[in-house]
Amino acid sequence: MSNFKRARKYLIAVFLIAVLAVSVLALQLFYLYQRQTTGLSVPYVGIAFCGNTTTQAKTQIDRAKSYTNLFVLDTGRSDLSRNQSAVYEICDYAVNSGLSVILNLGISDPHENDSVTWFWEQSLDDVKRNWTERWGDKFLGVYDNDEPGGIQLDGDWKGWYAQYGKYLSQMDHPAMDNLYKIYLKMLDAHEGSLPQDYDLEAEFFVKDVLVDGDPGLAALKNSGITTFTSDYGLYWFDYLGDYDVLLAQIGWNVSVAQQIALIKGAARLQEKDWGIIVTWKYGDTPFLDSGDQIYSQMITAYQAGADYIVIFDYAKDNNGNSAHAMLDEHYDALERLWNDMHTGALVDLSGPEAALVLPANYGWGMRNPDDTIWGFWPADEKAEVIGEAMSKLLAKYGAELDIVYEDTAYPVSKAGYGAVYYWNQTIR
Repeated sequence: MSNFKRARKYLIAVFLIAVLAVSVLALQLFYLYQRQTTGLSVPYVGIAFCGNTTTQAKTQIDRAKSYTNLFVLDTGRSDLSRNQSAVYEICDYAVNSGLSVILNLGISDPHENDSVTWFWEQSLDDVKRNWTERWGDKFLGVYDNDEPGGIQLDGDWKGWYAQYGKYLSQMDHPAMDNLYKIYLKMLDAHEGSLPQDYDLEAEFFVKDVLVDGDPGLAALKNSGITTFTSDYGLYWFDYLGDYDVLLAQIGWNVSVAQQIALIKGAARLQEKDWGIIVTWKYGDTPFLDSGDQIYSQMITAYQAGADYIVIFDYAKDNNGNSAHAMLDEHYDALERLWNDMHTGALVDLSGPEAALVLPANYGWGMRNPDDTIWGFWPADEKAEVIGEAMSKLLAKYGAELDIVYEDTAYPVSKAGYGAVYYWNQTIR
């Protein structure tokens, strides 16, 4: 064979290999593009305003309206939330600026100290009708109460039982009945002997604290108003208590991936919406994490499929007055997120890739190895096993992991996960 023919065959082979490589690369990029652009829609992105005046609220709206689509009036029990004309003025301004609104008027009972303090003496049916007529589909719902799961985990139940335990059997109330049963359970527990299940504790929280124990939440549900709250633990059980939308509190010193896995898994199986709210990292100035860190947290939530992404703009100055927590870098982070959602090629990590299944009703806080179970019990022998499994799977899957619970009402099989791991199986 002539040198020319050998060279030509060699060149053809190289060319074919090159074509094949380009084709494979093109195919990989095609599938990556499909993954990047399928499933991720633009969530509600905005700021939870906690200021004192309509002027402050309008200034906040004007500053961020070009790169947000949500305004949360997060005034709680402040005088502003009790001022009907101020609330209408702020929300009118937000809606006219193109933003949707969520209102937090802060209390779980429409009566306090024998005076009507919720929604200016309107029935919730009237509230829904009036606000929907006024703001249309820009009115998303009401933020009711705050951190029910966190309060359960961090309550001083030991001190409460020391003061009231012996009187519980005399109190004629379903919640007190369950608390008394838990009290007896504690008395029966031998040294170092912990419960084999936590069904009673779960019933107390879901039924007594939320479904039957929060009249505001029940009234909102009965009127058909979408209910929101934020929390930092027990998301699965918050949803069971009938919240429509939960926002996981992100930014404090806890794993972002873990919080997202817990809330995302609960929302997926229970068919609810979820999101994050970036909260304080520090108890003093500068309060919030850096803009770059918050941007990273928000991007992670977006890629995981969050329906809501919010920054909590609240701090207290040296005089105890509310003040802004957000700095220029935090507004910049929001704008970067907005631009990336609309123009960037971000990988979609929202699908049902993998799930870690925890024991039924296992209300462990999971913030540290010694975190409480339902606030009543210390961590048991399962906690170490679960913590190790969770650590391995978060390292492997990151934001693609869901953490769910054994529950016959919400079987893990319904989600079509690519991989399912149970808490007590060997995980390599």
